[in-house]
Amino acid sequence: MISYAEQIENKIGKADPGKVFIANDFLEIASYETVRKTLNRLVNDKKISRIIRGFYHDPEYSELIEEYAAPSMHELAIAIARKYNWNIAPYSGTALNLLGLSTQVPSKWTYISSGRNKEYLVGKSILVFKKVKPGEIANMSLKTATVIQAIKALGKDGVGKKDIQKIRSNLSQKEKTELMEDSTAVAAWIYEIIREICEGKDE
Repeated sequence: MISYAEQIENKIGKADPGKVFIANDFLEIASYETVRKTLNRLVNDKKISRIIRGFYHDPEYSELIEEYAAPSMHELAIAIARKYNWNIAPYSGTALNLLGLSTQVPSKWTYISSGRNKEYLVGKSILVFKKVKPGEIANMSLKTATVIQAIKALGKDGVGKKDIQKIRSNLSQKEKTELMEDSTAVAAWIYEIIREICEGKDE
């Protein structure tokens, strides 16, 4: 019989590198209190790291920089949204960075959210959630919301062919289909750009 701790460790080991965990992610294995104590024990044993209270990750060792990689602010934002059942979307420069439209790594990662206004200090980075009307990001995938926010950040006259090609290269065919279906209620100029992204071909 595999112990609860071993089952939790196994699940963490099978996850994608950089994934951020919360206790609720393991409730099919054990009770909340058992999971919480197990995660804290794994932190004490230096098998995983605590990012902020209640949020953990299994840091990946980088041979290039010869140290463990810092937690992903985007993965942390997703985990926070998962814990509190918020809809979120990367905002402005954060959306541009995640889609490769900006190479500048933000010191402040900003997301719009159906939840409350909240800031988290993580090392030297700040993770910010800005409350918006739920309808602004409801009923759409995170990738769709990210693309829409990136287009808004660039502006009606600021989206060039290279931007469109870059966004297109970030999307699978399934994500393109979802993007077209999920964004029918956006402003007409945004939808025309989305149509060009999804229906056009790379040059």
